[in-house]
Amino acid sequence: MAPLGPLCEIGSYCGKSAIYLGLACQAHDQVLFTIDHHRGSEELQPGWAHHDPDTWDAKAGAIDTLPFLRDTLRRAGLERHVVPIVGEASTIARHWQTPLAMVFIDGGHSLAPATADYRGWAPKIMPGGTLAIHDVFADPSEGGQAPHHIYQLALASGLFEAQAAVKSLRLLRRVV
Repeated sequence: MAPLGPLCEIGSYCGKSAIYLGLACQAHDQVLFTIDHHRGSEELQPGWAHHDPDTWDAKAGAIDTLPFLRDTLRRAGLERHVVPIVGEASTIARHWQTPLAMVFIDGGHSLAPATADYRGWAPKIMPGGTLAIHDVFADPSEGGQAPHHIYQLALASGLFEAQAAVKSLRLLRRVV
């Protein structure tokens, strides 16, 4: 059985996965900390395929998804169980002290931010806890390679063992 404790999501965007994780936290009287700078990753910027013009904040001259996340959490009734933290995940990781039952990495998908998320947050997972990595594709034609790279790093570390795969989501259990 996985340990109980707080969960952490790296990359919340507008909150879809925070609802699923938040509902699990609500059912077990736990909390999800969801960390995002809310300025969008590379593929969400203007001119890129996944850009949503509704997320553009003209005053800031940048994307701002925080209002969308807050609205999602309010409508789902999860504000008590999901705590948004706004900032760079790597900066927050350097100061984080609380052991986590689960870390879900779904932030920046290029190599530097994905690796920083793994290196900063994997050590925070308690023994028996779960590391979940989204968008893991072994075949480059299916998607970016950074999540696949950090999945391989986790396996090679000796700290984690593979548990399950659901589409592009990989779940690992911390063994040490």
